[in-house]
Amino acid sequence: MPIITLPDNRQLPFDQPVTVATVVASIGAGLAKAALAAKVNDVLVDLSYTIEKDATLKVITAKDPEGVEVLRHSTAHLLAQAVKQLFPSAQVTIGPVIEDGFYYDFAFERSFTLEDLAAIEAKMHELAAKNYDVTRRVMSRDEAIAFFLELGEEYKAKIIADIPPTETLSLYQQGDFVDLCRGPHVPNTSHLKTFKLMKLAGAYWRGDSNNVMLQRIYGTAWADDKALAAYLYRLEEAEKRDHRKLGKLLDLFHMQEEAPGMVFWHPKGWQLYRVVEEYIRQKLREYDYQEIRTPQIVDRILWEKSGHWEQYREEMWVTSTENRDYAIKPMSCPLHVQVFKQGLHSYRDLPLRLAEFGSCHRNEASGTLHGLMRVRHLTQDDAHLFIREDQIESEATKLLDLVYEVYQDFGFEDISCRLSTRPENRIGDDAVWDKAEEALQRVLNNKGVNWSLQPGDGAFYGPKIDFKLRDCLGREWQCGTVQLDFQLPGRLDAYYIDEAGNKVVPVMLHRAVLGSMERFIGVLIEHFAAKFPVWLAPVQAVILNVSDKQGEYVQKIHKKLKNLGFRVENDLRNEKIGFKIREHTLQKVPYLLIIGDKEVSGNTVTVRSRSGEDLGEMLLPDFVSLLEKESALLGRGS
Repeated sequence: MPIITLPDNRQLPFDQPVTVATVVASIGAGLAKAALAAKVNDVLVDLSYTIEKDATLKVITAKDPEGVEVLRHSTAHLLAQAVKQLFPSAQVTIGPVIEDGFYYDFAFERSFTLEDLAAIEAKMHELAAKNYDVTRRVMSRDEAIAFFLELGEEYKAKIIADIPPTETLSLYQQGDFVDLCRGPHVPNTSHLKTFKLMKLAGAYWRGDSNNVMLQRIYGTAWADDKALAAYLYRLEEAEKRDHRKLGKLLDLFHMQEEAPGMVFWHPKGWQLYRVVEEYIRQKLREYDYQEIRTPQIVDRILWEKSGHWEQYREEMWVTSTENRDYAIKPMSCPLHVQVFKQGLHSYRDLPLRLAEFGSCHRNEASGTLHGLMRVRHLTQDDAHLFIREDQIESEATKLLDLVYEVYQDFGFEDISCRLSTRPENRIGDDAVWDKAEEALQRVLNNKGVNWSLQPGDGAFYGPKIDFKLRDCLGREWQCGTVQLDFQLPGRLDAYYIDEAGNKVVPVMLHRAVLGSMERFIGVLIEHFAAKFPVWLAPVQAVILNVSDKQGEYVQKIHKKLKNLGFRVENDLRNEKIGFKIREHTLQKVPYLLIIGDKEVSGNTVTVRSRSGEDLGEMLLPDFVSLLEKESALLGRGS
C-alpha cells in the first residue's frame, strides 16, 4: 500500500499501486487540469507513471521551470507531427529542448521556405486543438528498429542502433504520430497553446560536417501569451543591442574575411578597450599582482609536458621552423610556470600572483565565430597564483571577492556560480581531485553564494568555479573562472623551499575575471546598448559650435578638458547645430557642450545630456566637477 507524501508533508495512502494522474485527481480538479508532469522521488515522470511504493510527489505545472521544459519538449513532437502530415516524405531525426525553446532536424529533398514555416505552425495549432492524448509505450531495441524502418524513418533506426542494449526504449504517440523519446510529455496536446516557429537553419547529421546536411526548424514555447510576448520583446531588444551592429554604428571595430575571427579595433573601440584594461590594472594593483608578458609562440615540447598538446591540439595554431614544431599559445598557464621557475622561491614568498593580458589564438571552427563573442584571437585578463596548500581557501576567497567587485562595478548584479568537477579525461589521482573539489566547495559555502554543480565539466588538471553574468535582458554570459590546480606545477618541475628546507611543489590557482577581453566588451556593448556610463564611455563629451565665430573658444575648452584627462572631442564642422546634436546623440555620447555667442561672452558652456535633458548653462569648473564625479564613480579615474 503506497503512501504518497506531498511537498506540504500531507500523506495520501492508497491500497494498491496508483498512477500519478490518479493521485493528482484525488488532490483536486483544478490541479488535475493544470498538471503537466510530476516529480516522484525527485525524478521527473509522466502523469501516467505508476507509483508502487511509498514515495514523495511534486506536481509540475506550467508555473514550474520543469513544466515549461515539458511544454517545449512536447511542442517539438507537435512540430514533427505537423511536418510529417504536410510533407510525408520528410524524415525526423532529433528534436531537443534548448534555452528558451526547441528545435527539430529533418531530412527532406528540398529546402523548407518561410511559407512552409507558416504552414507548419498553422498545422501545429490545428493538431493541438484536436486534444490528442499523449501515450507512452516501451519497446525492445530490435522491435523499435524494425518499427521505425517500416515507417521509413531510417535516421530514427540509426539513433536506436547506437543506444546501449540495456537501456529501456520508450515511444510516445499522439494521433497518428509516434516518436522515440525518454519523456516526460504533456498528457494531452490541448496543453500546447503558446508557441511560435522562429527560423530555419542547416545542421549536419550528428554535428559532423562529413555527414549529410539536415534542415533545422527552431521554435519557442511558453506557459502563456504574456510570457511569449515578453520573450519576443527581449529578442527585439537583443536585435537592437547586437554588438556587431552597434560596433559599426559607433565606429568601434570591424572584422573582415581576410582575418576571420580577429578584431580590427577603431580609435573609439580601442579607447573603450583601454579603459577596461586600465580598470583591471587598477584592480591588479589593489590585490597585489605583478604583471608579466610571455611569448606568443612556444615549442610543442612545453605543451606536451603540460598536457595541453594532448587535450587542445585541435584548437592550436601550429607552425614549424628549423625542424621544430611550435604552437601559438592558446592559453598562458605553462608560460607563467616558467616565469615562476626563474630563481629560487621560499615559502615566505607565497602567494606569488602573476598576471598578464595574454594574447591567445585558438583555431575555432569558422561556423562558430560570432563578432566579439567568439573569436580566434583573444586577450585574456589571465593570472596564476602560486600558493602553499594551506593558502588555498584564503586566496580562492579573495578571488571571489575580486570577481564580484569587478562585475558589480561594471553594472552586473545577478551573478551565478557553477562548480565544475572532474572530467572523464583528466590527470591526477582521485584523492587529489577529492581534496581540490572539497576545497572549492568550502570556499563557495563559506562565502554564502548561490552555486550549482556541473559534474564532469572541470579542466583536465583540476576543478573550477565558473561565473555567469545575467544582463539587462536576462541573458546569461559565461565570463570568469577560478581553477584549482595540483597538477601542472609538478608536471613542469616547479617548486619552492619550505620551512624545513625541502623542495615542495606549489599549488596553482588559475583565474580570469573578464575571461576574454573581446567577449566581455561585446557583453558590455549589448548590456548598455552602447550607452556606456561616463567613466566607461570612449568619448565622454563633444563640444559643438553654433557658428565659426565660436571656433577659438571651442578649441580652448577642448584643450582644457583634455589636459584634465577627460576623453573629449570637438565638432567644428560647418553644419547646423541641430544636425550635429542629432548625430552625436546617435553616437550615444554622454554629454554635449553647445557653444554660441552667449556662452563665449559669459565664459560658460550649455550642457545637454545623452537623454536630451537640457542641463543649462554652466561655468566650465562646474561642468568639470560634474564630469569628475561621473567618471570617477566607484573610485575609478578617467
